[in-house]
Amino acid sequence: MTRAATKTPTDRERVLVIACGMIAREVLAVKEQHGLTHLDLTCLPADFHYYPDRIPPAMEKAIVEAKAAGYRHIFAGYGDCGTGGMLDVVLEKHGVERVAGPHCFAFYQGAKAFEAVGEGDMLSFYMTDFLCRQFDAFFIKPLGLDRHPELIADYFGHYEKVVYLAQTEDPALDRVAENAARRLGLAYERRFTGYGDLPAALDHAVWQPA
Repeated sequence: MTRAATKTPTDRERVLVIACGMIAREVLAVKEQHGLTHLDLTCLPADFHYYPDRIPPAMEKAIVEAKAAGYRHIFAGYGDCGTGGMLDVVLEKHGVERVAGPHCFAFYQGAKAFEAVGEGDMLSFYMTDFLCRQFDAFFIKPLGLDRHPELIADYFGHYEKVVYLAQTEDPALDRVAENAARRLGLAYERRFTGYGDLPAALDHAVWQPA
Protein backbone atom coordinates (compact mmCIF):
# COMPACT_ATOMS: atom_id res chain seq x y z
CA MET A 1 0.00 0.00 0.00
CA THR A 2 1.24 3.47 -0.77
CA ARG A 3 1.39 5.76 2.22
CA ALA A 4 -1.32 8.41 2.46
CA ALA A 5 0.21 11.86 2.40
CA THR A 6 -0.40 14.09 5.41
CA LYS A 7 -3.07 16.69 4.74
CA THR A 8 -2.22 20.28 3.94
CA PRO A 9 -4.65 23.17 4.49
CA THR A 10 -6.96 23.81 1.55
CA ASP A 11 -10.22 25.64 0.93
CA ARG A 12 -12.08 22.36 1.22
CA GLU A 13 -11.57 19.32 3.41
CA ARG A 14 -9.57 16.73 1.50
CA VAL A 15 -11.10 13.33 0.83
CA LEU A 16 -9.02 10.16 0.70
CA VAL A 17 -10.07 7.32 -1.57
CA ILE A 18 -8.62 3.96 -0.54
CA ALA A 19 -9.00 1.91 -3.70
CA CYS A 20 -8.12 -1.40 -5.25
CA GLY A 21 -4.98 -1.03 -7.32
CA MET A 22 -6.93 -2.43 -10.28
CA ILE A 23 -8.91 0.83 -10.55
CA ALA A 24 -6.21 3.37 -9.65
CA ARG A 25 -5.83 4.69 -13.20
CA GLU A 26 -9.59 5.02 -13.54
CA VAL A 27 -9.99 6.91 -10.25
CA LEU A 28 -7.29 9.36 -11.33
CA ALA A 29 -8.94 9.77 -14.74
CA VAL A 30 -12.28 10.61 -13.13
CA LYS A 31 -10.52 12.99 -10.73
CA GLU A 32 -9.06 14.90 -13.66
CA GLN A 33 -12.22 14.87 -15.78
CA HIS A 34 -14.46 16.05 -12.94
CA GLY A 35 -12.06 18.52 -11.38
CA LEU A 36 -11.97 16.67 -8.05
CA THR A 37 -8.89 18.54 -6.94
CA HIS A 38 -9.33 17.77 -3.25
CA LEU A 39 -9.43 14.00 -3.80
CA ASP A 40 -6.37 12.04 -2.71
CA LEU A 41 -5.77 8.41 -3.63
CA THR A 42 -4.00 5.51 -1.99
CA CYS A 43 -4.28 1.90 -3.15
CA LEU A 44 -4.22 -1.59 -1.76
CA PRO A 45 -2.41 -4.22 -3.88
CA ALA A 46 -4.19 -5.20 -7.08
CA ASP A 47 -3.40 -8.87 -6.50
CA PHE A 48 -5.83 -8.91 -3.56
CA HIS A 49 -8.22 -9.72 -6.42
CA TYR A 50 -6.97 -13.27 -5.83
CA TYR A 51 -6.99 -13.03 -2.03
CA PRO A 52 -10.21 -11.26 -0.99
CA ASP A 53 -9.73 -12.33 2.63
CA ARG A 54 -6.81 -9.89 2.76
CA ILE A 55 -8.91 -6.90 1.78
CA PRO A 56 -10.81 -6.22 5.05
CA PRO A 57 -7.78 -6.21 7.40
CA ALA A 58 -5.72 -4.21 4.92
CA MET A 59 -8.56 -1.72 4.53
CA GLU A 60 -8.89 -1.35 8.29
CA LYS A 61 -5.17 -0.69 8.61
CA ALA A 62 -5.32 1.88 5.81
CA ILE A 63 -8.29 3.66 7.39
CA VAL A 64 -6.57 3.85 10.79
CA GLU A 65 -3.41 5.24 9.17
CA ALA A 66 -5.42 7.76 7.16
CA LYS A 67 -7.24 9.03 10.22
CA ALA A 68 -3.94 9.34 12.06
CA ALA A 69 -2.68 11.41 9.11
CA GLY A 70 -5.61 13.79 9.60
CA TYR A 71 -8.22 12.62 7.09
CA ARG A 72 -11.79 12.93 8.34
CA HIS A 73 -13.43 11.96 5.04
CA ILE A 74 -12.52 8.58 3.56
CA PHE A 75 -14.13 6.58 0.76
CA ALA A 76 -13.47 2.98 -0.29
CA GLY A 77 -12.88 2.36 -3.98
CA TYR A 78 -14.12 -1.21 -3.77
CA GLY A 79 -17.20 -3.29 -4.33
CA ASP A 80 -17.64 -6.22 -1.98
CA CYS A 81 -14.99 -7.92 -4.14
CA GLY A 82 -15.48 -11.43 -2.83
CA THR A 83 -15.16 -10.59 0.86
CA GLY A 84 -18.58 -12.04 1.69
CA GLY A 85 -19.68 -8.89 3.49
CA MET A 86 -16.59 -8.69 5.69
CA LEU A 87 -15.39 -5.51 3.99
CA ASP A 88 -18.70 -3.86 4.83
CA VAL A 89 -18.26 -4.83 8.48
CA VAL A 90 -14.94 -2.95 8.56
CA LEU A 91 -16.32 0.05 6.67
CA GLU A 92 -19.39 0.32 8.89
CA LYS A 93 -17.17 0.20 11.97
CA HIS A 94 -15.24 3.22 10.72
CA GLY A 95 -18.12 5.10 9.09
CA VAL A 96 -16.71 4.73 5.57
CA GLU A 97 -18.80 4.31 2.41
CA ARG A 98 -17.82 2.33 -0.69
CA VAL A 99 -18.84 2.03 -4.32
CA ALA A 100 -22.15 0.17 -4.52
CA GLY A 101 -22.12 -3.28 -6.06
CA PRO A 102 -20.39 -6.64 -5.79
CA HIS A 103 -17.24 -5.78 -7.80
CA CYS A 104 -15.76 -3.47 -10.41
CA PHE A 105 -17.21 -5.56 -13.24
CA ALA A 106 -20.63 -4.53 -11.94
CA PHE A 107 -20.04 -0.86 -11.28
CA TYR A 108 -18.22 -0.36 -14.59
CA GLN A 109 -21.30 -1.63 -16.40
CA GLY A 110 -23.64 0.22 -14.07
CA ALA A 111 -25.78 -1.50 -11.47
CA LYS A 112 -28.93 -1.71 -13.61
CA ALA A 113 -27.07 -2.93 -16.70
CA PHE A 114 -25.20 -5.53 -14.67
CA GLU A 115 -28.43 -6.86 -13.19
CA ALA A 116 -29.93 -7.07 -16.67
CA VAL A 117 -27.07 -9.18 -18.08
CA GLY A 118 -26.05 -10.99 -14.90
CA GLU A 119 -27.69 -14.34 -15.63
CA GLY A 120 -26.61 -14.33 -19.26
CA ASP A 121 -23.03 -13.59 -18.23
CA MET A 122 -22.69 -16.44 -15.76
CA LEU A 123 -20.26 -18.22 -18.12
CA SER A 124 -18.40 -15.06 -19.19
CA PHE A 125 -14.81 -14.22 -18.32
CA TYR A 126 -14.64 -10.48 -17.73
CA MET A 127 -11.69 -8.33 -18.72
CA THR A 128 -11.18 -4.61 -18.08
CA ASP A 129 -8.58 -2.12 -19.29
CA PHE A 130 -6.41 -3.03 -16.30
CA LEU A 131 -6.73 -6.77 -16.92
CA CYS A 132 -5.86 -6.29 -20.59
CA ARG A 133 -2.71 -4.43 -19.62
CA GLN A 134 -1.84 -7.11 -17.07
CA PHE A 135 -3.22 -10.22 -18.77
CA ASP A 136 0.03 -12.16 -18.84
CA ALA A 137 1.11 -11.00 -15.37
CA PHE A 138 -2.27 -11.64 -13.76
CA PHE A 139 -3.40 -14.82 -15.51
CA ILE A 140 -0.99 -16.54 -17.88
CA LYS A 141 2.17 -16.59 -15.75
CA PRO A 142 0.62 -17.16 -12.28
CA LEU A 143 -1.42 -20.07 -13.66
CA GLY A 144 1.61 -21.50 -15.46
CA LEU A 145 -0.14 -21.32 -18.82
CA ASP A 146 2.98 -19.96 -20.51
CA ARG A 147 4.71 -23.22 -19.63
CA HIS A 148 1.71 -25.57 -19.77
CA PRO A 149 -0.85 -24.26 -22.27
CA GLU A 150 -2.63 -27.60 -22.07
CA LEU A 151 -4.00 -26.40 -18.72
CA ILE A 152 -6.06 -23.69 -20.40
CA ALA A 153 -8.98 -26.10 -20.77
CA ASP A 154 -8.82 -26.93 -17.06
CA TYR A 155 -8.92 -23.31 -15.97
CA PHE A 156 -11.16 -21.78 -18.62
CA GLY A 157 -13.11 -24.69 -20.06
CA HIS A 158 -16.25 -23.81 -18.13
CA TYR A 159 -16.41 -20.32 -19.69
CA GLU A 160 -18.14 -19.60 -22.98
CA LYS A 161 -16.81 -16.16 -23.88
CA VAL A 162 -14.50 -13.32 -22.97
CA VAL A 163 -16.35 -10.06 -22.34
CA TYR A 164 -14.09 -7.03 -22.51
CA LEU A 165 -15.57 -4.19 -20.47
CA ALA A 166 -13.69 -1.30 -22.05
CA GLN A 167 -13.16 1.87 -20.02
CA THR A 168 -11.39 3.66 -22.90
CA GLU A 169 -11.17 3.52 -26.68
CA ASP A 170 -7.75 1.93 -27.09
CA PRO A 171 -7.13 -0.31 -30.12
CA ALA A 172 -4.08 -1.86 -28.46
CA LEU A 173 -6.18 -3.07 -25.55
CA ASP A 174 -8.85 -4.30 -27.94
CA ARG A 175 -6.23 -6.48 -29.60
CA VAL A 176 -5.10 -7.87 -26.24
CA ALA A 177 -8.67 -8.84 -25.35
CA GLU A 178 -9.33 -10.39 -28.78
CA ASN A 179 -6.08 -12.34 -28.60
CA ALA A 180 -6.90 -13.48 -25.08
CA ALA A 181 -10.23 -14.89 -26.28
CA ARG A 182 -8.51 -16.76 -29.12
CA ARG A 183 -5.81 -18.02 -26.78
CA LEU A 184 -8.39 -19.32 -24.32
CA GLY A 185 -10.56 -20.80 -27.05
CA LEU A 186 -13.56 -18.63 -26.17
CA ALA A 187 -15.99 -16.43 -28.05
CA TYR A 188 -15.41 -12.69 -27.78
CA GLU A 189 -17.59 -9.68 -26.97
CA ARG A 190 -16.58 -6.07 -26.41
CA ARG A 191 -18.72 -3.67 -24.38
CA PHE A 192 -17.73 -0.06 -24.01
CA THR A 193 -18.70 0.88 -20.45
CA GLY A 194 -16.56 3.92 -19.74
CA TYR A 195 -16.25 4.34 -16.00
CA GLY A 196 -19.84 3.30 -15.28
CA ASP A 197 -21.04 4.21 -11.79
CA LEU A 198 -17.57 5.19 -10.58
CA PRO A 199 -17.77 8.92 -11.46
CA ALA A 200 -21.07 9.38 -9.61
CA ALA A 201 -19.71 7.52 -6.61
CA LEU A 202 -16.58 9.68 -6.48
CA ASP A 203 -18.55 12.87 -7.02
CA HIS A 204 -20.74 11.94 -4.08
CA ALA A 205 -17.74 11.06 -1.91
CA VAL A 206 -15.91 14.30 -2.68
CA TRP A 207 -18.70 16.86 -2.73
CA GLN A 208 -20.99 15.42 -0.07
CA PRO A 209 -18.70 16.17 2.93
CA ALA A 210 -19.25 19.65 4.33
